[in-house]
Amino acid sequence: MASLKEMRNRIGSVKATQKITKALQMVAAAKLRRSQDAAQNARPYAERMAAVIANLAAGVSGEGAPRLLVGTGSDQRHLIVVATSDRGLAGGFNSSIVRAAREKISRLLNEGKDVRVLTLGRKARDQLKRLDRSAGAFEAGGNPSLAVAEEVSAKIRELFEAGDVDVVTLYFSKFKSVISQTPTAVQLIPAQVEASAPAIDLKGAVYEYEPDEETILEELLPRNITTQIFSAMLENQAGFYASQMTAMDNATRNAGDMISALTLKYNRSRQAQITKELIEIISGAEAL
Repeated sequence: MASLKEMRNRIGSVKATQKITKALQMVAAAKLRRSQDAAQNARPYAERMAAVIANLAAGVSGEGAPRLLVGTGSDQRHLIVVATSDRGLAGGFNSSIVRAAREKISRLLNEGKDVRVLTLGRKARDQLKRLDRSAGAFEAGGNPSLAVAEEVSAKIRELFEAGDVDVVTLYFSKFKSVISQTPTAVQLIPAQVEASAPAIDLKGAVYEYEPDEETILEELLPRNITTQIFSAMLENQAGFYASQMTAMDNATRNAGDMISALTLKYNRSRQAQITKELIEIISGAEAL
């Protein structure tokens, strides 16, 4: 049985841990609102860009269509882009994204496809490095940065233009609410314009583009990849703080329950020891 001193030390240790988890919970709660607003404000831009691309793509076909739109005509070589956070202490937030990506990778490998992995975030890099299929690794950073999104986008386009990949799919966590974040997959190449957004209703109008649709798409499609990646980083940050706030709240509550249980055990042990000492004193006095 543990001594009273050991139990006091353990209670003190749990109390110190509880202070840390409470502080992390408060920090996550303070940052969540701003991150949630940033993620929601970025959605209309990404959706509108996808809608514009969908309308432009409707008038493009044949050999003049950009390769980022139609792909290479093959789906043998896949690039899986996995976006997580750099930090942990957020429950199963990062693991759920990596798990969804792993399932996709396993299916592709079972079908005989060639698979490479590009990670955005230290947690994705650490959890997927054993696959030994890395095509590059980037850190997400403390705050979502358009510069990082552009670097990742440039790396993806470099691999595609070099003929190393045919299909590129991005995995991240879409923020829905404080208690709900959903691992989501978005195909970046070939661009899934029909699934990503409804076409804009032109109400019977006929537009003539200057320059032509192909030239505009050549400019917009790389930007769309950057936009999708940046939007995923914003969604991830909001989801991370929501998950961390919930996880640290649960940890703080569990620490409180443990402190109560240890304190009760300590008091009972202390009371038993005092009772034993009193009995020994009384017995000694009676013997005299």
